[in-house]
Amino acid sequence: MRAVIQRVTSSSVKVNNESVGEIKQGFMCLIGVMDGDAEADCQYIAKKIAGLRVFEDAEDKMNLSLKDVGGSVLLVSQFTLAGDARKGNRPSFSTAARPEIAEPLFEKLKAMILESGIPVETGRFRTHMEVSLVNDGPVTILLDSRREF
Repeated sequence: MRAVIQRVTSSSVKVNNESVGEIKQGFMCLIGVMDGDAEADCQYIAKKIAGLRVFEDAEDKMNLSLKDVGGSVLLVSQFTLAGDARKGNRPSFSTAARPEIAEPLFEKLKAMILESGIPVETGRFRTHMEVSLVNDGPVTILLDSRREF
């Protein structure tokens, strides 16, 4: 499972001009479910999202987590995170999980984050979405449950 986590002052997602998810301070997380992902991948990503200390404390050090600042999460499914553009100019998405596998894992990830006491909003699975955000910092973290960067 791959995640692009952006620290935001606000973020929202629309489908057909209808707002379906919106947060203030927190993380806007793009989530790519990969072929072979399982509950353990959800646990890894959920634990990282809940525990990342990338908000400044009183001494301007990145020391605080979402819980510490009362932040929220906007989760947006994005199969294109599975894209491989190493060969040619048209990415291959063959490593993306099929929707019938990806959607339940995405929902499991959402539930795990909620269980940690962090409010979660989402986009709408398998739809064209318009995502807006104000990246704070900017701070952007890449996560992959299967490899280290």
